[in-house]
Amino acid sequence: MNVKLFRIVTGEEVVAEVVSEYDNFVTVKNGLVVLPGANGTVGFAPWATVVDREIPDLIIAKNHLVYVAEVDPGIKKKYNEVYGSKLITPDEKKLVL
Repeated sequence: MNVKLFRIVTGEEVVAEVVSEYDNFVTVKNGLVVLPGANGTVGFAPWATVVDREIPDLIIAKNHLVYVAEVDPGIKKKYNEVYGSKLITPDEKKLVL
């Protein structure tokens, strides 16, 4: 699952799965808007709430994007729990010497 953070020119930050990418647009699905909370916390809400769940793809023109970035691994894991295969990979164990 290719999950990215998109900053839209409207100011929204959206975490979504990239379906495909072309020169002038990117297709995403299952977008979540990042909502800033108190003390540096964040929450999430569905983005494009009235999209047909049978056809969830959204096409975004690249000229409407400010930036695209990798998502924090913890956020990506939570996103996968909601929208992914439902397989939860355990955190990597590290040997302390």
